[in-house]
Amino acid sequence: MTATALEISHLNKTFRTADTSTHVLDDIHLSLKKQEFVSIIGPSGCGKSTLLKIAAGLDIDYEGQVQLNGADVKGPSKEKGFIFQEHRLFPWATVEKNIAADLSLKNDEVRHKVDEMIELVRLKGFEKAYPKQLSGGMSQRVAIARALLRSPQVLLLDEPFGALDAFTRNHMQESLLDIWRQNQTSMLLVTHDIDEAIFLSNRIVVMDARPGRIKAVIPVDLTYPRNRVGVPFQQLRTQVLGALNHVEAEDVSYEI
Repeated sequence: MTATALEISHLNKTFRTADTSTHVLDDIHLSLKKQEFVSIIGPSGCGKSTLLKIAAGLDIDYEGQVQLNGADVKGPSKEKGFIFQEHRLFPWATVEKNIAADLSLKNDEVRHKVDEMIELVRLKGFEKAYPKQLSGGMSQRVAIARALLRSPQVLLLDEPFGALDAFTRNHMQESLLDIWRQNQTSMLLVTHDIDEAIFLSNRIVVMDARPGRIKAVIPVDLTYPRNRVGVPFQQLRTQVLGALNHVEAEDVSYEI
């Protein structure tokens, strides 16, 4: 993991209205290596999701530079997959049609890739099911498969498991880890769950309160699979909590 996939430098973001301006991100420098998994954690309102949307090209009103494989990010593209907090599936479409989206399943190549994605996210047998027939975790797996179908170089995830119960969330974390290992896609995850960040990541980026700044970058040098109750895991947990405890914020909510 030496080559850089995503490079963010001197990033500043201000939201402006007719009467006010709010400085949300301040001089952000962040790199994501190829095949690396990085998590971002910080207080509510520190700009984590805004940073993710800028990286995806969904927000281009900022100062600084965002590059994917050396090319400036100027808008959304198939090279950048984005997973929202909610799955955003088409309720009238089956699992396989949701994954294909604007692509035709009549195309043999598309059909083959959709079948591969269904296998990858463990939804074999649910190809003809509709979103209302799926659990929350299954729906998010469909959303992940849809993003991966386009072979993105980077997958950006904005608290994709936040609405799930603890058991389903743990299962989804394990599934995402399997997908990351098999697909070797660089992943950047925003989360409030400290254990989730440690369980999944190669590095954890801790952000300060508004305006959002990077307060610390903590490497996670634990081998996979990771033991959530082991001493090294708990030591890292204490280290992340220590960094977060020095973050000043009025509204801080972490899952510990």
